[in-house]
Amino acid sequence: MPNLCTPLCAILGTRLPIVQAPMAGGPTTPALVAAASNAGALGSFGFASTQPEAMQRDIEAVRALTAAPVNLNLFVLPQTPAIAARDQQAALDAVAAYYAELGLAQPPAAKAPYAPDLDAQLNVIEDARPRVFTAHFGSVDQARMRRMQAAGIRIGVSATCVAEAQHLQAQGVDFIIAQGAEAGGHRGSYLRDPHETMTGTLALTRLIVRAVNVPVVAAGGIMDGAGIAAVLALGAQGAQLGTAFLTCSESGAPAVHKQSLLAAREDTTRVTEKFSGRAARGLANRFMREMEEQDAAQLAFPAQNMVTGALRAASAKAGNPDFVAMWAGQAAPLAREMSAAQLVATLEQETLDALDRLAAMRR
Repeated sequence: MPNLCTPLCAILGTRLPIVQAPMAGGPTTPALVAAASNAGALGSFGFASTQPEAMQRDIEAVRALTAAPVNLNLFVLPQTPAIAARDQQAALDAVAAYYAELGLAQPPAAKAPYAPDLDAQLNVIEDARPRVFTAHFGSVDQARMRRMQAAGIRIGVSATCVAEAQHLQAQGVDFIIAQGAEAGGHRGSYLRDPHETMTGTLALTRLIVRAVNVPVVAAGGIMDGAGIAAVLALGAQGAQLGTAFLTCSESGAPAVHKQSLLAAREDTTRVTEKFSGRAARGLANRFMREMEEQDAAQLAFPAQNMVTGALRAASAKAGNPDFVAMWAGQAAPLAREMSAAQLVATLEQETLDALDRLAAMRR
């Protein structure tokens, strides 16, 4: 089989220029990460909401399943200041009826800290020495970055605009992930308002490739080999796919999430802040629509996750899609049911076929 390897593969230590996107909250299980890496892609853990002890357990679990490189990903954000309980009341009132509908106790006030300790998470990653560390919402401090790189850890950070990409290049990252507006999950914007950095993946990839000298990985709305070939043609050295892996057998996404993906249409997703307090794209459902229509109160990210957490979990357990945060990109209708290894093999062949078709047009 012809070789798809790009210069990025040497950085990632992979056979293929394909990254299984890190997805926090449960989808990126050790089984999924190991299967993607063993198949030649870069398997990735989404550890944004994972406590350090649980991170260590997952890292140990994946190392028992693969010796191939893996990626560990975090959200790099300062701790949100404590919010007084009395100041939370409007956000709690906004979801109270939904809690009652599912037979749950009324939502409790969110208590600080609202996310795992970032320094403790980073210490776990430094100790683990993965091949790759990626970050969302900006990079780690310069001293930490240089120490990680000196230990052999390759660093990539997402950018949603050219200014962010240029800033990351100046900081010395090893590669940049160009996150287009089509991408599922949280917008990685950190220099600008996420609602103002909604350039599509194709345009953003080309703009960033021309603006920086480090390798670029395209992300957002890429579900098959034709999409991978398209971003390679634009100058990207790799493609990151998240939604495509959610319906794999090894994915930890709830069954209702997988079922909803397989039934999705091209206009099914929308961007909302109502689940977490920060802009994120997912499959539109009743919670999204009603909370947006009412312009309902919400807490700052990530405190809002505590307001909606029990509701999301109960809805998923009941197989009810109304209140689940089903993150997904705009090309969700292209989702397929198969194992992660089958998906990576399929993506590889589809990419080669697409490149062959393009070459044949020139003959």
